[in-house]
Amino acid sequence: MRLVLSRTRKRSLAIASVAAVGLGGLSVVQALPASAATGCSVTYTIASSWNNGFQASIAIRNIADPWTSWSLQFSFANGQQVSQGWGGRFAQSGSTVTVTNESWNGNVGNGGTANPGFTGTHSGTNAVPTSFSVNGVACTGSVVTTPPTTSPTVVPPTTTTSPPPTGSKVDNPYAGGQGYRNSEWQAKVNSVSGGSRIANNPTAVWIDRIAAINGTPNSSSNGAFGVRDHLDAALAQGASYIQFVIYNLPGRDCAALASNGELPADAIGRYETEYINPIAAIQRDPKYASLRIINIIEIDSLPNLITNVSGRAGATPECDTMKANGNYQRGIAYALRTFGAIPNVYNYVDAGHHGWIGWDDNFTPTAQLLAQVADQSGSKANVTGFIVNTANYSALQEPYITVNDQTRPSSWIDWNRYNDELSFAVAFRNALTGQNFPSNIGMLIDTSRNGWGGSARPTGPVTSGTINEQVNGSRIDRRIHKGNWCNQSGAGLGERPRANPGTAGIDAYVWVKPPGESDGSSTLIQNPEGKGFDRMCDPTYTGNARNGNNMSGALSGAPISGAWFPAQLTQLMQNAYPPL
Repeated sequence: MRLVLSRTRKRSLAIASVAAVGLGGLSVVQALPASAATGCSVTYTIASSWNNGFQASIAIRNIADPWTSWSLQFSFANGQQVSQGWGGRFAQSGSTVTVTNESWNGNVGNGGTANPGFTGTHSGTNAVPTSFSVNGVACTGSVVTTPPTTSPTVVPPTTTTSPPPTGSKVDNPYAGGQGYRNSEWQAKVNSVSGGSRIANNPTAVWIDRIAAINGTPNSSSNGAFGVRDHLDAALAQGASYIQFVIYNLPGRDCAALASNGELPADAIGRYETEYINPIAAIQRDPKYASLRIINIIEIDSLPNLITNVSGRAGATPECDTMKANGNYQRGIAYALRTFGAIPNVYNYVDAGHHGWIGWDDNFTPTAQLLAQVADQSGSKANVTGFIVNTANYSALQEPYITVNDQTRPSSWIDWNRYNDELSFAVAFRNALTGQNFPSNIGMLIDTSRNGWGGSARPTGPVTSGTINEQVNGSRIDRRIHKGNWCNQSGAGLGERPRANPGTAGIDAYVWVKPPGESDGSSTLIQNPEGKGFDRMCDPTYTGNARNGNNMSGALSGAPISGAWFPAQLTQLMQNAYPPL
């Protein structure tokens, strides 16, 4: 959902098991000189567990002369089995596991680290291995200079899971080249009169349930294409980047109903193993190494844990549950860590919008929470940037209104410090760098439906009347209330997608919400996708505390969220700004 909170509505993963041991070894692929110093340390961490499954990460640190290749070997004590690995080629024979480097991560200098990881299964005890070897040399706990007397037996690898990178990650994955144009969305757009004017714009692909990974040809939302199909199509187009929305958290969208998901609040294991892992396995296929794969991570999630929990006017029992069980944080941290390990994948995390967290008691706590979750993923480097206004309608800029002591008390601004998405994105980026995100962290703004053009668009400021009359007459955003988020009447297409639009720190304007895809149904529609009926999508609804008890402003005749809504697209094109 896309909510608003006014000034009156104020505001780790599972414990890791670690075994650190010193190792000595020589390379079996390329022999070292007899006097070469060799040695390393290994840290094996159980990052998360569920039922009979678990995920482990392994840090192999070189403490001596550089390696041009490496081969790690260890044994399980309790019959554990590797299911899927990354960052190395995994093979298992009985209890013995061998991990050899990929072509792209064999070179490890002194002090450098290789970081393979895997998911596995166990029954009963899941003890951490206590004995490791690298390149055939048993653990010594110190640097050694004598070569091994025998060479290790290397089990042929059975799985290749990480792509060779085309180089280090770029600062802005949107810069240079063309984004992927979703042919399924294009076909729908071209079926609407005038749609050909916008059909070549890149839009994001939403993966909003497990079935969407492989495609949902009989569904009212998504399409026949699965993740691999879209990636193949992007290669065929010669696209430089492709965008996916990762959107299936347990207890998804705890403050609304229209976009509820398939996974219950406690299904974190299924989220990790049945949703994130299969997507990552496809995205790390070396076939797609030339593409910049951009993942928009779990919209409408973490800000809910600030604004819609007990003590806030917008509190819901569902959000209290998600705050208590920590599965939003755990799930997003898992996604960041898993996708962040893929060399050509970039993660942007949802950061709400100005009409949600622009008030003081929401602003800094949200930035702090985002930083905590990034740290929980293992590193802030797993985050390329953040996105604001995802699937929302807040104006990019309000050219005729200045936020100051005179205008802040107006009912529209309601003491918020921001009145448009550009000023909010810049300020929030500064708050994020204050939470120790890197200085080059990037911001995206979803401009797919925030143009607000057409005959209702003001052409200058209103300077007479009460402060409410002046602000209301001057504002671009023509919604009844900023808390209205569903299929808004009068909305228009905004700025077209483009990289580096001109403001420092803004990586791109994007169309993450494909224009013409519904926010939610106007009336109750039974469906097998877990999507409920939210009265905020009902044009007859008179509102609640989150929208100041105003009318919803929603269009009539809308299908369930994600389904095609041609009447909405027609309106968006009519009211586009800049005009088509």
